[in-house]
Amino acid sequence: MGRCRWSTPTTGIREGESGPATNSSRHLPAPRLSRMILLAALLCYVGVTMLNIVSSQVSGLHEIGALLCLVVIFVLQLVHSRPGANAAPARWKLLTLGTQAGLTYLPLLVFKAQWGSMAGFLAGSILLLLPPRPAWTLYGAVGLSMLAPPLLTERSTVDTFYFVQSTLLTGLVVYGLTRLVDVIHLLHETRGELTRVAVTKERLRFARDLHDLLGYSLSAITLKGELIHRLLPAHPARARTEVEDVLAISRQSLADVRGVASGYRDMSLRDEIDSAESVLNAADVTVGVRIRIGAVGQALDTVLATVLREAVTNVLRHSHASHCEITADHDGELVRLSVSNDGVLPDYRDPSPHSGKGLGNLEVRLNAVNGRLTVERRDDATFRLTASAPLLPAVDSVPKRESSPTAA
Repeated sequence: MGRCRWSTPTTGIREGESGPATNSSRHLPAPRLSRMILLAALLCYVGVTMLNIVSSQVSGLHEIGALLCLVVIFVLQLVHSRPGANAAPARWKLLTLGTQAGLTYLPLLVFKAQWGSMAGFLAGSILLLLPPRPAWTLYGAVGLSMLAPPLLTERSTVDTFYFVQSTLLTGLVVYGLTRLVDVIHLLHETRGELTRVAVTKERLRFARDLHDLLGYSLSAITLKGELIHRLLPAHPARARTEVEDVLAISRQSLADVRGVASGYRDMSLRDEIDSAESVLNAADVTVGVRIRIGAVGQALDTVLATVLREAVTNVLRHSHASHCEITADHDGELVRLSVSNDGVLPDYRDPSPHSGKGLGNLEVRLNAVNGRLTVERRDDATFRLTASAPLLPAVDSVPKRESSPTAA
């Protein structure tokens, strides 16, 4: 009767960030890893070229010159692959591309085909820095220019086309890896924006609920207070009746405020799971969902949905999670909801159910349905929150709204 569903991974936000993580995002695992992959690829190409030069048995002076040229080309390529390089002034781009082109083609006169792989760096830089139409034209021209070195050494036709193909492939690799790094940085820099949007939406919800729930009640209390003030001297009995109405309205207003503040209304666990998946997916957290329970009472359904909402909030606020597991199953007459995640922050202490408002409130709600809440932090930086309750709770914990008296 349940369902088993697994979502695809996306990228994450952390509630509490004040804005786009333009500096801090570079220290997050994904951007740093992508940058390291690009750096490793460039170093491998440079290393292969240097090995080709050494194996060609040129003089030591030529080897030193080749090494210096390779270092300069490598540095230029890092400059061209940095974020925002294509927005640099045209004069700067022509200067650096011209320098790289000179260091690409002049050594060909000495090292011939052994220097050919450096043309791939030039092709990639052209794609990175120039507008698309001239960039792809020059990219192809650089590839065709590699027909010359093999012909000068009287290599076979197969070797000639191999050098052209390897140059074009190297250019695509450099271009693709650099663009991938840019995309990953961009995704991580949107975390703060997504967080602010989520906070703004919640503030709007809070303001909307306060307006809808309390606007009438406060207006009615004000009007009845003025009426009581007028009735007290001449009609005390009528004033007493109006006071009772004011007390009823104020009690309902207090219940409404509590409901708005906690967001605790009639809720559905399955609807809340859909919302949690959407939020966590937007936060770059891989979500695994396994639901193996049937229909439960409204009281228990609301409590479990509230537990899930608080657990997801903790995932976003107190971790750099990459994976979150949500499971709901039952063992006989006991229903169990479990939420676990990795990436717990090192300075985040293990909370007890009574240590904070969020988990403490959950403990109170679960006690109302004869349930219990357990939390566990493991040595591998994972955190698990588990709520369990009888399938048929004896106490209905869902607050019922009283009908508000009509203002006179």
